[in-house]
Amino acid sequence: MGKLLQLSLGALGVVYGDIGTSPLYAINEIFFGHAELTRNLTNIFGTISLVVWALTIIVAFKYVIFVLQADNDGEGGVFALYGLLSKKHFASKVVITTLLIFAAGLLYGDGIITPAISVISAVEGLKVATVAFEPFIVPITLIILTGLFVIQSKGTKKIGTVFGPIIVVWFLLIGFFGFLQIVKNPGIFQVFNPIHALNFLMSHSLKENFLVLGSVMLVMTGGEAMYADLGHFGIKPIRISWYFLVYPMLLLNYLGQGAYLMSGEKIIFGNIFYSLVPTVFLYPMVVIATLATIIASQALISGAFSMTTQAVAFNLFPYIKVSHTNEEHHGQIYISVVNWALYIGTVILVLVFRTSTNLAGAYGLAVSGVMLMTTVGMYFITRLFWNWSKFKAGILFIPLALFELLFLIANSLKIFQGGYVPLSIAIFLLVMMLIWQWGTRIKDGLYKNIRNMKLADLLKIKETITQNDTIARSSIFLTPRFIKNKNEDVPIILEVFYNRYKELPKNIIMLSVFIDRDNPHLHEARYEVINFFEDKKRGSVYSVQARFGFMEEPNVELILEDLADHHKMNLDIEPSHWLIHTFHKRILFEEKASLLSKIKLYIYKFLDHNSIKADEYFGLGIKNELTVEVVPMKFESKF
Repeated sequence: MGKLLQLSLGALGVVYGDIGTSPLYAINEIFFGHAELTRNLTNIFGTISLVVWALTIIVAFKYVIFVLQADNDGEGGVFALYGLLSKKHFASKVVITTLLIFAAGLLYGDGIITPAISVISAVEGLKVATVAFEPFIVPITLIILTGLFVIQSKGTKKIGTVFGPIIVVWFLLIGFFGFLQIVKNPGIFQVFNPIHALNFLMSHSLKENFLVLGSVMLVMTGGEAMYADLGHFGIKPIRISWYFLVYPMLLLNYLGQGAYLMSGEKIIFGNIFYSLVPTVFLYPMVVIATLATIIASQALISGAFSMTTQAVAFNLFPYIKVSHTNEEHHGQIYISVVNWALYIGTVILVLVFRTSTNLAGAYGLAVSGVMLMTTVGMYFITRLFWNWSKFKAGILFIPLALFELLFLIANSLKIFQGGYVPLSIAIFLLVMMLIWQWGTRIKDGLYKNIRNMKLADLLKIKETITQNDTIARSSIFLTPRFIKNKNEDVPIILEVFYNRYKELPKNIIMLSVFIDRDNPHLHEARYEVINFFEDKKRGSVYSVQARFGFMEEPNVELILEDLADHHKMNLDIEPSHWLIHTFHKRILFEEKASLLSKIKLYIYKFLDHNSIKADEYFGLGIKNELTVEVVPMKFESKF
């Protein structure tokens, strides 16, 4: 029970910061931002009713009840849907999986925008107190953002433990200040009647409705983060935090903002949220709001780390350095290159857009796109994994998809106001991932073409070789596939070794590494060993497969030590004296290749050149000596 409460507190500190700080700017955007609605009862009741029901239907109903159940062995996010649906065969598989990759790209864009708009909207509270602070809003924002990204390497457990109590205070305060206004104007409870939302939509023009819906979308930003961060905390802590604190406090604050608008009292500097706060509490509230927005940024940053590791495991991205920050919870990780790429993007956005109102134009499009694609993915999940009928799945998810489609169309109007930012990032990442997938398929095909020696040929050499032609060492040769029979090709690096030196090591271990794309964590069957040859004088030939889940750090040397400790291989040489052989490919092009092929090949080559090589990714060469051969590979024009 204590661990569950600790995880629930951590979930508050990491998962709910984004959606929890939406009250800072969402209602403000409706009445003082791009929509600029007149403050009359019809508009107030209609918009607050839209906010309440959008939050309830999309987040409390769809995400918390259904989407969180679609985990891939505990991991969540659009790549969890991608991984699950990749296992099945259905007519629209290519389209759906491509849309999910695109949705992942949108989330990366969201991860850049969220820190920028969240922090700057909190710091803008300073100018509510006095205009003297206005010139310092952007510099203060940049300082805070720098600190946030610097501490990411400490891990989400430590961050969540620190941030959790702060976000609890934040939610209690926004609920309390909202409650004070509700007491003054209890008529605001009428917004729970959805007729007010429908009347509002019917009494306004299509353009006005889309502008308002684009702003209402802001109350749901962060809802997708609870699914993306599922692997960090688990379903129970996320649900407990939502139902017992987050959801009720958000409702109180949004109702409170509506009640304040009903009162007709002055809106200080066009900021409804801070107008609710008594003057004596204004500065402390700005401080707490700033801390809360830092937490808001954490949800998307943590989600970006999780998505990146899954993209690597699904062969959508090159190998990348991953640091695990919690020995007890495998899902808590840190990726330096992703962290600093997000930081640079966030800083650029702050410097370019400079205010939360301007940034709101860039916000919402990414989230609405991700939510719609998640709903589409969920339809197939319920059909293929939960055995729902077409009617049952359709009656739930088709209305949800249509509802979210309205929000996507509404936010599409923001493309030229900043929506191009997440859209451009998503398109860029989709192209990069598809090119990497394409190049890897070509590379695998080229491997087959350059192999000549079969394992049976090697074993014949091993049977007749003299001790003088045998090197007294145990050598490990990396191979992309697990060799199971004598008719398979030997590893490229082993063939290169023999052709060059005309001799073989005494003990040969052909090692392949298997990343299980269906399971984030493996709890048994860590390796498999096949003994092809064994002789006291001539040595031995083994084929070994080391296995890892797609969210684990693949430290192969630990597996090799375990093999030696449990005598799975009869070797007369200590593991510390083993030599590991691997190769790096040198990509060459044909000059007659088409321009499009050359562009794709150069992009693939650039990604490959800047990626971590397999030996480093698999934890090789740390304790054992490592040798590397360079193997040229020509990408022909027909590809």
